[in-house]
Amino acid sequence: MAGIYFHFPFCRQACNYCNFHFSTQLKHQEKMLRGFEKEIELRAEQWPDALDSIYFGGGSPSLLTPASVEKLINAVTKNFKLGESIEITIEVNPDDVSFEYLEAMSTIGINRLSIGIQSFLDSELKLMNRIHSVDQGMKSIEWTAKLYENFSVDLIYGIPSSDLSSWKKNLNQALFFEAPHLSIYALTVEPKTVLAHQVKNKKIQLLDEDLVKSQYDWMVDRMEGAGYENYEFSNFSKPGFNAVNNSNYWKGKAYIGIGPAAHSYDGKRTRSWNPSNNIKYLNSIQQGILPAQSEILNTHDAFNEYLMTSLRTSWGVSLKIINQTFGKHYSDYLEKQVENHLIDQRVYWDGDALKVTKKAKFLTDGIASDLFLLKN
Repeated sequence: MAGIYFHFPFCRQACNYCNFHFSTQLKHQEKMLRGFEKEIELRAEQWPDALDSIYFGGGSPSLLTPASVEKLINAVTKNFKLGESIEITIEVNPDDVSFEYLEAMSTIGINRLSIGIQSFLDSELKLMNRIHSVDQGMKSIEWTAKLYENFSVDLIYGIPSSDLSSWKKNLNQALFFEAPHLSIYALTVEPKTVLAHQVKNKKIQLLDEDLVKSQYDWMVDRMEGAGYENYEFSNFSKPGFNAVNNSNYWKGKAYIGIGPAAHSYDGKRTRSWNPSNNIKYLNSIQQGILPAQSEILNTHDAFNEYLMTSLRTSWGVSLKIINQTFGKHYSDYLEKQVENHLIDQRVYWDGDALKVTKKAKFLTDGIASDLFLLKN
């Protein structure tokens, strides 16, 4: 099985923390959609496997009309084999949608929504330069819950000026709606963003890392108590509602990226990516040429990437998979390298799977990098 990810590179305005590729020149949307359709045709012969996920991300794909989304779904259906229980997700901003819009999406094949709430505090939304209000956010969830069994709410913690109390209010408000899935990310300072400029010029002070850790640790406990599985560092789901798109990525399965800046992976060693430039992308596609650059991961880098992605998950790092994929030398290395973390109770063995302990979850990426096999 494989998945398709559409990167729709348009937004009404930039969020202060975002470094994704996008444009606010909305008049070029139609050209981009035609480019998507052409890239689908060009990609089809490369991917014989059936699809179990179609994901519309961005950018702000909720700027698209239901008719435009339906046209893209039809193009995928025409050119690819679809799995019987395919998950089709679209990311939506609360300010873009109405009940009628969400209802129309449910009739064209969309069976999962990811709602970009980020915060239930207007002051935090303003700080992040989000367009929607708290009221719009809550209405969008209420409408979604009436129309969709499967949906996700996005939140951000570690926001400047927040504390543990305000974060508790935020998360508890999200849990009130009983969404079957939540994606909850720490605010990070990415290069060349407004937030990075604000931090550099001391207009905004980032939270102390201990406070961010307290927010994360409390969140993990609260979500577990509410019946959610922390199946990946930043993702929580009720039983049966793990996101297929997310899970495919963390399990190293194949995926196809459509659109500018979109990435693809063949499920083995080859990664490719389209240019982060709308004009270059369209010029190439219109000539019938895939604009992607690619690289083949060597065994060393593929092993490190497997450690990084798998250690973040509830299923952990499998010695069996390492032996089968990379060889016994790599599993022997890992068993030796992990000894100090076992002594410190940061990780543990669950059968042949290496997993992070609950108390050390916030440190997961650091633990993974410490386990990397370094080049001589």
